[in-house]
Amino acid sequence: MKYAIYQMDVIVADPAANRDKIKRWIEQQVKEDKPDTIVLPEMWNAGYALDQLDHLADSNGEITIAFLSELAKQHQINIIGGSIANKKAKGIYNTSYIVNRDGELVHQYDKIHLVPMLDEPKYLIGGEEKGTVFALDRIKMGIIICYDLRFPELMRDLALQGAEVIHVVAQWPTSRKDHWTALQYARAIENQCYLISANGSGVCNGTAFAGESLVIHPSGELLVAGKQEEESTVRTSIDLAEVAEIRKNIPVFDSRVPHLYSV
Repeated sequence: MKYAIYQMDVIVADPAANRDKIKRWIEQQVKEDKPDTIVLPEMWNAGYALDQLDHLADSNGEITIAFLSELAKQHQINIIGGSIANKKAKGIYNTSYIVNRDGELVHQYDKIHLVPMLDEPKYLIGGEEKGTVFALDRIKMGIIICYDLRFPELMRDLALQGAEVIHVVAQWPTSRKDHWTALQYARAIENQCYLISANGSGVCNGTAFAGESLVIHPSGELLVAGKQEEESTVRTSIDLAEVAEIRKNIPVFDSRVPHLYSV
C-alpha cells in the first residue's frame, strides 16, 4: 500500500482555507505519485483556536464527511481524515473520519484523552467509546489521536483486535518532540504493527508543532520521517506480509499471560 502523509501547517481558525489547501495538496499527490491512502493531521479544520471552536467547529461532521467523500471518490483514494473540531449534542469533540476509495465513511473515532497542557478539557469533550479496527483495501487498521499515544492500553487493544497498521494523527508540540518519537517507536515494537503518523507543523498561540511525521516498521525500523517543524509531504509504501512475519518470529501475542496482569 502506497501512502502520502500531509505534515500540514494548518491555517488557524479558517476551515474553508484549510479545505482548499488539502484539496490542492491531494490533487498534486495524485498527479505525482498516485497514492492508495493519504493521511491528514489532527484538528486540520480550525487548528488550536480552541476559544473560537463554538463557531468554527463542524456540525456532526457534515461538511467534513462530504468533503472527504468527494475527494476519495474523485481520485479513488482512501483517506485517513486526520481529525477535526466537531460539534455534537453534548459539545465539541475532536473527531476523526475515515473514508474509502468509494467515498464511503468506514470509521469514526472521538479522541478519548484530552491534553491538559493545551487546555483541551476546558473546551472539548473526550470520546466515550473504545477504539475499534476498520478495514481499507481489506487491511485491518486503527487510529488514535495525539495524546492517546501516551496510553499504551489503547493501542494494545487495537492490536489485539487484529490491527496491522495504526495511524497517529497529531498536533504534537516541539517542546515534547523527544516523547513524540520515543513513544511511536515503543508502540510499533510492542504491538508489532506499522505505525504511521501525521503531525502538524507551524505555530498556534505561541505553541510550535514538531512535524517529524514518522513511518515505523513493525520491527521498530524507521522507514521515513518528515522534516522537523516544517510543512512537508511524507511518502512511503508498506508491505503487510511483514507484519505476519514479525509476529511469527517474535510471538509476543502468544506469550501474553493477561490473567497475571493488573487490571
